[in-house]
Amino acid sequence: MSGPARIGVLVAAVVAIAVAFVLLSPSADEDSTTATTPTTAAPATTTTGTGTTTAPAAPPPPPAPTFERIRVTGGEPAGGVQRIRVRRGDRARIEVTTTDTSDEIHLHGYDLYRDLAPGGRARFSFDATAEGIFEIELHGNGALIGQLEVRPR
Repeated sequence: MSGPARIGVLVAAVVAIAVAFVLLSPSADEDSTTATTPTTAAPATTTTGTGTTTAPAAPPPPPAPTFERIRVTGGEPAGGVQRIRVRRGDRARIEVTTTDTSDEIHLHGYDLYRDLAPGGRARFSFDATAEGIFEIELHGNGALIGQLEVRPR
């Protein structure tokens, strides 16, 4: 095998490893509290005796998952109690944000809790396995801020 052919095989192997790493990296949507900015790598370039070859760039990362949002202001849901609907077996993703409220968020039925601090957010991400309508409340003051409706498939 000639020198330029070896370099081409090496570049292809490096690109394949990079693509495999991106595709096999775990998802960061579970209770994530920090935002990330996706980056794209520059394509690999190889100079051969016959010219320059550019290997294809790695595919962009998948889009960030979408969260249903509930905004809390003054200990109450802005815009009223939010109703979030999903089908049984789907991934439920709920984000509660606030600028001024400190409390614990409680998702009844699933018995999930998250702390909420002023200027912060609390995220829930789970498989909706139980059907019904489940209250989402500020646990400390008992204010109803949302309802999760899990419908049959």
